[in-house]
Amino acid sequence: MSRAGPPAPPVRAVVVAFGAPDLLDPCLAALAGGPPVMVVDNSSDAHVRSVVIRHRADYVDPGRNLGFAGGVNVGLQRHRGADILLVNPDATITPDQIAVLHHCLRGEERLACVAPSQVSPGTALPERVGWPFPTPLGALLDAAGLGRLRQRTDFLIGSVLLLRAEALEDVGPFDEQFFPLYAEETDWQRRARERGWTVRLCPDASATHVGAGTSGDPRVREVHFHAAQERYVRKHHGAVGWAVYRAAALAGALPRSVVLRGERRRLAEGRVHLYRRGPLRAERELVPVRRAGLVAAEGEPT
Repeated sequence: MSRAGPPAPPVRAVVVAFGAPDLLDPCLAALAGGPPVMVVDNSSDAHVRSVVIRHRADYVDPGRNLGFAGGVNVGLQRHRGADILLVNPDATITPDQIAVLHHCLRGEERLACVAPSQVSPGTALPERVGWPFPTPLGALLDAAGLGRLRQRTDFLIGSVLLLRAEALEDVGPFDEQFFPLYAEETDWQRRARERGWTVRLCPDASATHVGAGTSGDPRVREVHFHAAQERYVRKHHGAVGWAVYRAAALAGALPRSVVLRGERRRLAEGRVHLYRRGPLRAERELVPVRRAGLVAAEGEPT
């Protein structure tokens, strides 16, 4: 007679907020009746606090902007031993879909994390959830117009992501050098894979995601995104790997900045300027004083 294994750890939801109470409201409404929810408010915003209290979630104000990774780590520390559901404020997932996601996670022993399929609210347009890791070779393929060859899923986006308790214990917390946001979930899943864990998209579970709903000015968002890519590539591929990646990004953007027209040309010109300057340097111009304790990746310019 077979014996049942130990019960699965409970699920605890963590939402890292930065302003945008109007987006946070439906996010928390969708979670009602599901697992306990903690909101880490990096903006120390009274309107955010009011929304959280109204939805009877746990409100945590760290007193400063910890970045997404730092906010997640507050939740991980408070809920050690639990499976952690990360939900962006601009995403929604209901308790029944969380149950499907949890069943998927617990169906295989070496799954570090799982994500649901995601669509933009009010549309049937699916969002790509699984992506290949950023690599110098991948950047070269993209520059050559061969990015379609890179369809594998190495990591899952962090908008709605369920993390396994055992993997968190093994891999450790998110790396807070990825500040203020982007690539932190990529880095964690890269470290998880290096320790023998896997990740999986669970298409039977579904969620909605606005996409960039809380990240403000799109020009600033572009700088933060590519600065995070630079941090990631420098960390995992070194200074030489970053040099190749940067050259490939420029090689891909330069011809587009000449042959395209309108908004697409403007975007390509901005990409050329950004990579000529260096995304991390451009980011420091946005935030002149770096957050205390932020550790530079290997070879990162200072």
